[in-house]
Amino acid sequence: MAPTETLTAERILATTEDVLRRHGAAKATVVDVARALGVSHAAVYRHFRTKAALREAVTERWLDRTTAALRRVVDDRSLPADERLRRWLTTLFAAKREKAGADPELFATYEVLLGENSGVVERHVADLVGHLRLILEEGVSRGELALPVADAGLAARAVFDATGRFHDPGYAREWSAPGIDEAFTAVVELTLAALRP
Repeated sequence: MAPTETLTAERILATTEDVLRRHGAAKATVVDVARALGVSHAAVYRHFRTKAALREAVTERWLDRTTAALRRVVDDRSLPADERLRRWLTTLFAAKREKAGADPELFATYEVLLGENSGVVERHVADLVGHLRLILEEGVSRGELALPVADAGLAARAVFDATGRFHDPGYAREWSAPGIDEAFTAVVELTLAALRP
């Protein structure tokens, strides 16, 4: 990119993703990002006050891509609630597995942020649990689902936790293991069985 281009937060984030992919989370620096952009590191710091803020913004941008795909499933009210839930869980597992396999350096950054108890990760999880809550509430209101607990938020979190093996980065090494797809299907079907009226 030519240094005469306007330096925007979006341009910095896209370049930071590239730098993270090349150098990894542990070695990538703001100076590396600035060098790739053809600007001083001070110019980058005008948009992102710290390296941690930049890393969080990159992670948020990366996670938002998954959230957007999941939101489309939530919004597809042409499907019955159980099928929306199945599709949502399948989409989440596929997205996390793809990120772990195809984008390991950014996935490693996400794992670092998990260890730091980042607000970005907390917001991402809250968004995902919120999606589940919407599907469950609409399923109950349409008579398609019945919750085993009175609180839809608690039920949504229980579904999220029950399927954690298929989206929690701590299990990423298992996502390419033999039998993982069958294990995923079994957990999803058991979850759906518990939610049927």
